[in-house]
Amino acid sequence: MGIQLKEIAEIWPVVQPILSVPHSESDYDKLVDFIDSLIDEVGDNEKHPLASLMETVGKLIETYETQYVSEILGNPIDTLKSLLMEHELKQSDLSEIGSQGVVSEILSGKRQLNLRQIKRLSKRFKVSPAVFM
Repeated sequence: MGIQLKEIAEIWPVVQPILSVPHSESDYDKLVDFIDSLIDEVGDNEKHPLASLMETVGKLIETYETQYVSEILGNPIDTLKSLLMEHELKQSDLSEIGSQGVVSEILSGKRQLNLRQIKRLSKRFKVSPAVFM
């Protein structure tokens, strides 16, 4: 185990910002940006070499959100509807995720959010992508 610890100690300064529990909103924002990049790279591929890293970063984000971010209850569609009301937005204000018809289908439950839409919504509303999954 001694050799492994030495190897980890050498690379830790490089990976520490990514693999540490966030203690500030700035740390949290950096992790959310990083998981957005991981989602773009990994997608739904559970066999991707970075899939476990995506899971680990998600848990770090979840740890911070549990402590500091008020939880939005419900399923992803209810969450999106709540955010629309909270920000006084209409379906037509979500053109970045698709046409008004697409947004309507998502809000009615006829269509699920895809990874691209989840990423854009999480950035727009400054929430973890996990709230839309």
